[in-house]
Amino acid sequence: MHRPAQRDRREQSPADGAGHQGHGPGAGRRPGRLLWGAAVVVPAMLIAAGCSSGSSEDGGDTDAKKPAASATASDSASSSPPAVREAAYAKLPDACAVLAKKTLEDLVPKDVKGKAGSSDDTDTRANCSWDSLDNNGVKGSQFRWLNVAMLRFDSDASRGEGDKRAQEYYTKQVADAQAVEGAKKAKTEPVPGTGDEATLVRYDLKKKEGVFKQQTVVTRVENVVLTLDYNGAGLAGDKTPDADGLVKLAKKAAKEAVASVASANKGGGSDGGSSPDASKSSSDSKDSKGSKDSKDAKGSKDSTQAKDSGDSGDEKDSGGKSAPSAGASLKSAADS
Repeated sequence: MHRPAQRDRREQSPADGAGHQGHGPGAGRRPGRLLWGAAVVVPAMLIAAGCSSGSSEDGGDTDAKKPAASATASDSASSSPPAVREAAYAKLPDACAVLAKKTLEDLVPKDVKGKAGSSDDTDTRANCSWDSLDNNGVKGSQFRWLNVAMLRFDSDASRGEGDKRAQEYYTKQVADAQAVEGAKKAKTEPVPGTGDEATLVRYDLKKKEGVFKQQTVVTRVENVVLTLDYNGAGLAGDKTPDADGLVKLAKKAAKEAVASVASANKGGGSDGGSSPDASKSSSDSKDSKGSKDSKDAKGSKDSTQAKDSGDSGDEKDSGGKSAPSAGASLKSAADS
């Protein structure tokens, strides 16, 4: 009779509460609080771990990007074209004014004005020619022809420094002068004291009007190549001029013309004199003038050159554009 009551009391006793959750107010609340606290702690730890992990990953990405950025900068620097030294001369003088009047009177006494050739850029390419015919009537005539042609080379990252390009063209001009068809008694000699390097090519050329004495002086001064052609002949029975006298005049004129190039650039580069080592002279050049963006000017034929069987076409410069021929054609005087 008392067992049910005792069982009831045991069921309600605090001792049994631990084994029978859900009975009694205290037993029902405590587990819930523990679970809620655990639920808060776990996400907080996960968030902290996530932040720590994210910072590490970000740092890792930054470190990983640094070598790549450095490599890109290095590749960019190595792919850039190498810098080239500026050309010494930025312009050319007036081709018809490179020689003094007195010099022209000695060379071409009957024409001291000259005629400029056509050019689309006279700071890059220019030339001028003079014709002189001294008619002595029944005694014959003395003919002289002079042409001064200048070509300037700018420095270019892809094609090289201006003076080096000019040196290549200088060599080509000398070779052209030595290869004139029909030339007799040809001689080649250096011309000291003129520019950085200069060469004289002289020869005789027999034509129907007479024997022409030809002198070609090719000179390089810094980044400019100057080609001076000078010839003379005795026509209609007049005597043939002295070749040595013509050579002397041609050398003097070439040196004067080279000095005009330096003067036009206010003394930049060489002073027109020779140097023991042309390359050293070019590399030691100071106070270089800035050069224009180079477009090697398109060449033009000299409008005053005569058309005869000895004429030769314009040569091509290193840039692929035409340049005045070193072995300039002789002007015919048959109509004089």
